[in-house]
Amino acid sequence: MKVKPLNDRVLVKRIEEVQVTKGGIVIPDTAKEKPIEGRVVSVGPGKMSEQGQRMALQVKAGDKVLFNKYAGMEIKVEGEEHLMMREDDLLAIIED
Repeated sequence: MKVKPLNDRVLVKRIEEVQVTKGGIVIPDTAKEKPIEGRVVSVGPGKMSEQGQRMALQVKAGDKVLFNKYAGMEIKVEGEEHLMMREDDLLAIIED
């Protein structure tokens, strides 16, 4: 199943955080918070301007991004958790 976001929406897959601390302590599932970093899977064509033209998005598929903890709507695509959010919900592009 392919999902193509509309307008200025972005499909993001969360990047799982490390399960073990530097000191070797394993963090249990109950103590972990949801990651706020993800990888852009696909993007929509962009928002329409007042003049009726498409405004291109600043992110593209494959970008590593930072987003708000409560941003987006969780959906399942092919059995995997993803987030569908607006480009405005993204805080930054993380350069590797």
